[in-house]
Amino acid sequence: MAPIMHGFDPPERFVAGTVGPPGSRTFFLQARSGVRLTSIALEKQQVAALAERVDELLDEVMASNTAAGVIPAVAPLGLEDTHPLEQPIEEEFRAGTMTLSWDPSDQKIVIEVFPFSEAAVVTPDQAEEDVDFEEPEPEEVFVVRIDAGHARAFVKRAAQVLDAGRPSCPFCGNPMDPDGHLCVRANGFRRRDP
Repeated sequence: MAPIMHGFDPPERFVAGTVGPPGSRTFFLQARSGVRLTSIALEKQQVAALAERVDELLDEVMASNTAAGVIPAVAPLGLEDTHPLEQPIEEEFRAGTMTLSWDPSDQKIVIEVFPFSEAAVVTPDQAEEDVDFEEPEPEEVFVVRIDAGHARAFVKRAAQVLDAGRPSCPFCGNPMDPDGHLCVRANGFRRRDP
């Protein structure tokens, strides 16, 4: 059976955003075209990895001179999106594997997100056994195709979303809660420094 395709080529809006207070945030990728809205839940590290890789891919394409159009080095001014996620936020699925590519035929970044699957997880013991594992066919896939300018804007917003969390401790670098945290650099004493 063919997977359910949540495709946006191009979306009117494609952003990373969060719901909840710092320290308890849930991260989402959200795309909208007209009244169609799709929200995919994912981990903070996945947002960071996706944004970093999109930025790197655009830099690679820009350096290779294979792009027929102009690849902006930074997000164009008119494409900045600081609005909150659109409502209602209904999670389609939780992200697992993500793929990223450049389509030179129409000068777009292609992002594919597949659902998390327990069957696709390989433990270290299984990996040592050198057994071939066949990843199950996904039931759904989220595909977004965006031009380079919108991709740079996505990266910029993702960085802002990631930075909006809990402040880092100036001593150990771990996130600090409003009531402080147990700092390993302070031998277990609770730090309350801003």
